[in-house]
Parts: sequence; C-alpha cells; structure tokens
Amino acid sequence: MEEVTDRSRASLTPERWIEAATEVLVDQGIDSVRVDVLAKTLKVTRGSFYWHFRDREDLLRAVLQAWRARSTEQLTRRLETAHDDPRAQLADLISLPFRGRSAVRAARIELAIRAWARRDDMVRAFVDEADASRIGYIAQVFSALGFGIVEARSRAFLLYSYEVAESLLSTQGSPAQREERARLVERLVQVPLPPEVKIEAQAAAAADAGTAPPPASP
Repeated sequence: MEEVTDRSRASLTPERWIEAATEVLVDQGIDSVRVDVLAKTLKVTRGSFYWHFRDREDLLRAVLQAWRARSTEQLTRRLETAHDDPRAQLADLISLPFRGRSAVRAARIELAIRAWARRDDMVRAFVDEADASRIGYIAQVFSALGFGIVEARSRAFLLYSYEVAESLLSTQGSPAQREERARLVERLVQVPLPPEVKIEAQAAAAADAGTAPPPASP
C-alpha cells in the first residue's frame, strides 16, 4: 500500500490538484472543493494531498494564484507582446470572448470565482486586484491611441465591462449578432468625444479626486 501511495505522490503534481479543484469549483461550487472529494476524483488517498499542500486553505489560495497568473498576468504579457500597434491590441482584446472552447472555459472559471468572492473576503481581494490590473492594461492601450489618462481609464472600464458581459452572457444572440456587437464596440470605444462632453467628464473625475477641473476652452 505504501508503494502505491508513493507512486500517487510522484505522479500527481500540485498543478494537477489545482486543476481538479478548479473543475470541482466550476461544476459544484466552493463547498464541494474538499480534500476527500478531490482524492476520490483523482483516485488517490487523502494522504497524498498533504504531500503538496498544508491544508484545504493552502490549496484554495493556490487555485486563486493559478487563476491570477493564467487569466491576468500571462494573458496581459501575451497581448502586450503580440502587436506593437495599439489598434491591433484593442482588436485582440475585443476578440477574447470569441476564442472557442478556451474562452468558454475561462468564462466558466471566472463566473465561479466571482460567485465565490461574494462570500469570501480573500477571494474578493484577488478579484478586485485582477479587475484593476486588467483595466490598467486596457487604459494603457487607450493612452497609446492618444487619449488622456482620465478618458483612457473611463474607456478601459467601459470596454472591460463589455468583455465581462460578453463572456458571461455568451448565449445571448447568434454568432453573427455577437460579431456585430464586437464590431460596434470596437468602433465606439475609439470615437473621440465632443469637446463639451470631454470637459464634463474631466470635471466629474476632478470632483471625485478632489481637485480643480481643467479650464474650459474659449
């Protein structure tokens, strides 16, 4: 029996436990992510779990760290290095919810983690950090397109909200309708605001920040 356990320890990496925990999280919810459930799923003893993790909380933190690395850090690096042209980067961003099975799986994981975050402050902190990092990257793209910092962040928030909605509402509309929405969004987020609207937006942002708004042009 000890020989079988040793083989289980050697063949199952921490990443495999994290992957199994993520699948259970998506399919059954956080309450089902337990050592006994995962051991049964992986067909190993409970003892082999503790070869890699101190306890359940250690595994759950690893699940969140893996999600952050995969869906935010690694994805941002790929997008940043794929194109020098910010318009091409913007097109890549808008295409993310349409990338087949990988997009569907990413959306399911995202939805499960956001549901978990509603009841766990640690998870909420991971989600808030991910949202801020993603919006920050998108704002950099808009800045590279020539928009000011305040407007770039506002446009980034709008585009990110669309990305999240399109991922989570993937069954709304036919493929042709979804493509049309994407084309419309790509056009809209690049249209410059009329001067009077821009001044109002800057004044509102300044009020939120507690600073004086910029003077209006004569």
